[in-house]
Amino acid sequence: METVRKALAVVAVLGAGAGVGSALFALVTPGELKRQAMLRDMPEQYWDEAARTQELVMATLKEAATTQENVAWRRNWTVSGGGRSS
Repeated sequence: METVRKALAVVAVLGAGAGVGSALFALVTPGELKRQAMLRDMPEQYWDEAARTQELVMATLKEAATTQENVAWRRNWTVSGGGRSS
């Protein structure tokens, strides 16, 4: 009798988990489909602007990393042991 009770408990827990999973799938899937549709509908100009912005950001970061002041600071930082005190 105890085995049957445990089996029923396991089935109930698995059934509840399946129900929760199905509910979450039903809620999340329409949102994901809507997001994908919105991305498809975005104009080509948006993607061009995003790519150009990314290029500008990377160019700025590269320029900042190669400035003389930054190079000197990095050199001093590595010589002094990274500013860590033991």
